[in-house]
Amino acid sequence: MNPLLLKPEKDTQSQVILMGQVDAGLSRLPWRGRSASVWPVIARALDELLAENDVVVIEGAGSPAEINLKASDIVNMRVALHAQAKCLLVTDIDRGGAFAHLYGTWMMLDAAERALISGFVLNKFRGDATLLAPGPQMLQDLTGVPTVATLPMWWQHGLPEEDGVFDDRSRAVGAVTTTVAVVAYPRISNLDEFQPLKNVPGVRLKWVRSPGELAGADWVVLPGSKHTSGDLAWLRTQGLDRAIAFHAEQGGAVLGICGGLQMLGEALIDPHGIDGNAPGLGLLPVVTVFEEDKTVQRRQACFGELGGAWTALSGVAMQGYEIHHGQTAQHPALAAAGDTAHAVMADGLAWQNIRGNVLGLYLHGMFEDPAVLQALFGATVPTLDAVFDGLADYIEQHFAPGFLMSLVEAP
Repeated sequence: MNPLLLKPEKDTQSQVILMGQVDAGLSRLPWRGRSASVWPVIARALDELLAENDVVVIEGAGSPAEINLKASDIVNMRVALHAQAKCLLVTDIDRGGAFAHLYGTWMMLDAAERALISGFVLNKFRGDATLLAPGPQMLQDLTGVPTVATLPMWWQHGLPEEDGVFDDRSRAVGAVTTTVAVVAYPRISNLDEFQPLKNVPGVRLKWVRSPGELAGADWVVLPGSKHTSGDLAWLRTQGLDRAIAFHAEQGGAVLGICGGLQMLGEALIDPHGIDGNAPGLGLLPVVTVFEEDKTVQRRQACFGELGGAWTALSGVAMQGYEIHHGQTAQHPALAAAGDTAHAVMADGLAWQNIRGNVLGLYLHGMFEDPAVLQALFGATVPTLDAVFDGLADYIEQHFAPGFLMSLVEAP
């Protein structure tokens, strides 16, 4: 639903993805020079959503009142003004300074922007909410805006974390039977697809950034990456390449998803300057070539006959999505020497080594598919719809009665 995505490639460089496709021209523009070009597309996408739906919920990004960014801001108040949205200003009270944050932000907004602020929300509060008095009333006296909710801290809500945010707390109960270590490289992507693993009984999900953290892991997962060659270089700097290879040599299960699959192969070949050339980890006898056109599509596919650690997935159909420039195929010289990879899904979407402990696939969403979770763990977990239903109940419990509905029904 987001028409614009900035994909960090380096600390000082990002790729602009507009309506799902890379825009090389915009990517080359200076940061502040992009706004004028992308705003018409954003506005058109928003207008289409407003025309098709009764209620559109818009989430801002960062602060709506950063004075050094406001002139080129296209994700906060400019969107709110275009939609004439009823706005809630939310602060993380766990960080401290919540009332100053709310008042300072409100003060730095223009008069037309202030008029859209319908309420303040205090999020992640620990303790007795009555002790906040007289702060909410004093804030309302200063601004005319009521504090409409104080939301208690809630760790295990079941929502996926955003990329770059790692929470090792697991909802799994009972004895741990499987420890899944996901390598958290700097440009990790599609982090949300691992959230269901936190809810599987007996599974411990951990994020690792150093070789020592792989100790005790049953599975090592190389997730997607916004910049595969850069994260592969980071792996080597950390010494994780050797640790992952040792884990595989000892028979440990290794899974690579999208960029992770590409890392597992022999080489990355980049004739068009998409991502960068690099030697792979050599755990699968495949090679990846980056193409100019990006594959972006939903996909349903079925696993073929798998062996070793992934036998339970044999014949399982899953739904997911592709989002990649790379195309992966058997390394011809290695195949001639007898080292072959098994294509275990149609169209080169998944590959397994002869030994059976290393698997790579392009489809994201593996652990979000109930059939996969049932095959691997004999378990079902709450769907994202169920998680949202629980969140709705939580919001209704802690917001002023009828307040949110009054915003929806207001002209």
